[in-house]
Amino acid sequence: MTTPAASSALPRVLVVDDDPALRQLLSDYLGSNGLDVRTVPDGVAMRETLAGWLPDAIVMDLMLPGEDGLSLTRHLKAQSDVPVLMLSARGEEMDRVIGLEVGADDYLPKPFGPRELLARLRALLRRPHAPTAPLRQPAERAAFGPFQLDTAGHRLLREGHEVALTGAEYDLLAAFVAHPARVLSRDWLIDHLKGYDRDPFDRSIDSRVTRLRRKIEADPASPRFIRTVRGEGYLFNPNGDQG
Repeated sequence: MTTPAASSALPRVLVVDDDPALRQLLSDYLGSNGLDVRTVPDGVAMRETLAGWLPDAIVMDLMLPGEDGLSLTRHLKAQSDVPVLMLSARGEEMDRVIGLEVGADDYLPKPFGPRELLARLRALLRRPHAPTAPLRQPAERAAFGPFQLDTAGHRLLREGHEVALTGAEYDLLAAFVAHPARVLSRDWLIDHLKGYDRDPFDRSIDSRVTRLRRKIEADPASPRFIRTVRGEGYLFNPNGDQG
């Protein structure tokens, strides 16, 4: 990862791509053209960087190890107005459409010329954007009942032992933990967690809640943490009490 000068007032760009050669190329080229550039290989490193350094634009590869660029972009846009330029090696129109629908501001298929990427980045940086608030950084450990949600490691612990969760179950639980004591509607959860494949008749959230309850509730039929609010949605009660 490149390190900018401490007093740099240049536009800041974060490149998220698992190809080390491409990261080096973009770091050198964009850096030599007046941008303050940092590069990371995946979503984990991206989150670590964003904890202390907020860029003015992000170049995001679609295909990444672990969490993909679509999911990362969706989460970024839920927290910040930072512009995202998405890259894809496949270059299929559906990739472009989905990328734009989850919040990417522009899309560039691979292979591409660095000059074109620079021109697109400069166009994004010139666009008027709402003032960008710092990304909300949840506590690394959020406790409820006998559990701890390790947001840095993307895992759930019960008395020090990891509870096996799928990625979808983790995302749902993280959404609940981030919004305690608030009723979250099914529509909100679908938009927040699924984004691009929004379906008003989608009941997958209910199924996901049922699976999650089996893993965190002592009695899933009488849940204490994730309560159903009839006709409205779900409410997460970190205290685990009823009523």
